[in-house]
Amino acid sequence: MSSVPERSEIDEEYKWDLESLYADDEAWEADYEAAEELIEDLAAYEGRATEDAATLLATLETYEELMRTVANVSAYARMRKDEDTTRDEYQALTARTESLSADASSAGSFLEPELQQLEWDDVEAMMDEEPELEEYEHFFDDVLRMKEHTRSAEVEELMAELSEVTGAPGEVYNMLANADMAFPTVEDPDGEEQPITLNNFTTLQKEPDREFRRRVYEAFYDEWETVRNAVGAAYKNSVKTDVKTARARNYDTAREAALDGPNVPVEVYDTLVDTVRENLDALHRHAELKRESVTDRADDGDDELRMWDLYMPLVREESPDVEYDQAREYVVDAVAPLGEDYQSRVAEGLDSRWVDVYETRNKQSGAYSGGTYDSQPYILLNYQDDVSSMYTLAHELGHSLHSEYTSEEQPYVYSGYEIFVAEVASTVNETLLTHHLLETVEDEVLRRHVLNEYLERFRSTLFRQTMFAEFEHRTHRMVEEGDPLTPDRLDDLYAGLKGDYYAPAELDDRIAREWMRIPHFYRAFYVYQYATGISAAVALVDGILDEGEPAARSYREFLRSGSRKYPLELLRDAGVDMSSADPIETATGAYRDYLDEFEQLS
Repeated sequence: MSSVPERSEIDEEYKWDLESLYADDEAWEADYEAAEELIEDLAAYEGRATEDAATLLATLETYEELMRTVANVSAYARMRKDEDTTRDEYQALTARTESLSADASSAGSFLEPELQQLEWDDVEAMMDEEPELEEYEHFFDDVLRMKEHTRSAEVEELMAELSEVTGAPGEVYNMLANADMAFPTVEDPDGEEQPITLNNFTTLQKEPDREFRRRVYEAFYDEWETVRNAVGAAYKNSVKTDVKTARARNYDTAREAALDGPNVPVEVYDTLVDTVRENLDALHRHAELKRESVTDRADDGDDELRMWDLYMPLVREESPDVEYDQAREYVVDAVAPLGEDYQSRVAEGLDSRWVDVYETRNKQSGAYSGGTYDSQPYILLNYQDDVSSMYTLAHELGHSLHSEYTSEEQPYVYSGYEIFVAEVASTVNETLLTHHLLETVEDEVLRRHVLNEYLERFRSTLFRQTMFAEFEHRTHRMVEEGDPLTPDRLDDLYAGLKGDYYAPAELDDRIAREWMRIPHFYRAFYVYQYATGISAAVALVDGILDEGEPAARSYREFLRSGSRKYPLELLRDAGVDMSSADPIETATGAYRDYLDEFEQLS
């Protein structure tokens, strides 16, 4: 009998309040139908959006009303489905919103090409004629700077309609990995058959029994070997799609195209990789500490750090339980340096059913922060009464507060924000939580687990994601230069990077296949932003703890700004220059300091 409870067994206070978005499915249906009508209304402006200032304003307002409505119905359908992924009615609602979203994008695809027929003088004249257009000044600048990379309205509409097709490699990969692959079971130390899944692989790699970890590792990667050609073909075609789409938009490289969306120079990417590589000795030191910890606990006579040891915590004692209500208290106290307003919003949000807390049967795995411009924030958790879950709560609250501040301060046109800045807000909270716990908690075991958790987040966010970024850059360059992207070549490339980053560890042939299990590779040039995010967050927290309220006020202004400015400008205003290596050096310095502290506690 499963120990996972039914949703009906969970108290309401630990469930999110979706009724505040739509009272019931009938209200959702009414908005869905309204969105369908708005698609027709928007289409009526095609070909005449910029004929005069009044028409342009009306077009923009219709477009925004449509997209806000689509966002609301999509969020509700997704979150209802995530409560219980087996419910057919919400699977159907989600499928309908996916089609609706594609139709809305297609209907609005004429807008940017028509705007790009204008010169800046024309835009200024329209803003003078219609003062309400002045709110869109940064939006106009963002659209016009992409002029040379935007095709005709006809081609843009076609590319929008083809988005489902161009995303096929990622969809094929997801179906293969999540539906078709059948990972084996492995006998655990108690003689029970333990099934391996995509979701539990990392957890099983933290089990104390080293021989069990080895068997799990080998069985897992041997299964990937059976789909080697299929995954290789999916990834090859994903990279080719990126390259061809970039060329269609007049970019020299796929990386340039991806980074130009948020207006991030490719030099930022290169600076990250170069600076992290210069500091790999810190990661090697972490790996050496793992080797000492693992081999001291093992009785197999093997003194090497093996690939099945990499996820093992440095801490030998079992983690103390951190129940959800205690985690809430820790997180609320930890964010005090961000000011009374921020702290009170966190506390009120936690009391207002922002969070769907506990794992229930058939609930979507993982965690995220969601919601829309018109709704309260919503956070999905699968809380497990441990340190990692506490950090996940802090992380998602960072996203939620970012969204809430932005929605209150900015008009809809600037209510979104790029991933480049989104991961800063979440990691600031993690960093503050670490500082708070290490300053206030006296339990040495909990302190060691806090340090281990944060060190692992550094390892997996700053170093591992940068390694992934190197892999993505090199695979796309191979295709751009006409080199074949075969599974063997991908293995060789990945194994070389793994060897550089984890030099103290003993590599084996199976680890070369790890690229096959990384779903983020089907959203190219995305993961580097996790590494820049943690770097910016650590630098910002340093400033907030050193300077107090002035730095905290600048940070809150950053959260309120949404996308009113470009990401590098927003962060520069908050006190961090991500065009330089300084924040990355600050982050790697903090990593070294925490390694020192862990050794002192051990």
